This record gives sequence, structure tokens and C-alpha cells, in this order.
Amino acid sequence: MSNFEYLQNVVTLQLDQAACIGCGMCIEVCPRSVLSIPAGIARIERRDRCIECGACMRNCPVGAVAVRSGVGCAAAVINSLLGRKGGCCCTIDESSSDKGCFC
Repeated sequence: MSNFEYLQNVVTLQLDQAACIGCGMCIEVCPRSVLSIPAGIARIERRDRCIECGACMRNCPVGAVAVRSGVGCAAAVINSLLGRKGGCCCTIDESSSDKGCFC
């Protein structure tokens, strides 16, 4: 499941590379290997794998990572894996310029 991408181009994850100190905490806590540190500064490698859990944001000592965390897409992925039928908990708000995963 580590290569699983749920929805494309809806993740709210943002990274301020200028603020990043390259400590690697975001890499350590991300369950989906979304970020990397190729040259001492974090970089978003696999944005669509992000489940918006917020672990990277909560563990960044300088606040370089931002994401609107919650259960959003993670709940939809888990429900799908459990074989639960029904509507997705995530919708894309087309009226907003902020295309995120909302529940």
C-alpha cells in the first residue's frame, strides 16, 4: 500500500523550503514516504501519496510544513480496504480555489 495514490492534485500539503533546516523529522514520521531530503533541504516527492495525517507538520521544529490534517482521505482509504461500500468521505470543493479533501 506504500505506492497507493488516492486522489490526484487535491492534497493540501505545503512546504516552505526556505524555512527548512534539513533535520529529517518529516521523513521519519511520514507513513507514506511523501518527502525526501536530497540536498539537505526537504522536498515533496510524492504529493498524491499524502494522506494528510499531519505528522510532518506537527513534528517540524521550524514550521516549514503545512497541511490541513484530519481523517479525510485516510478514512476513505481505510474504509475501501475494509470493503465498506458507500460514498467516499472526500469531495472536491469545485467552488473553492483551495482544492482539498473535505469531510
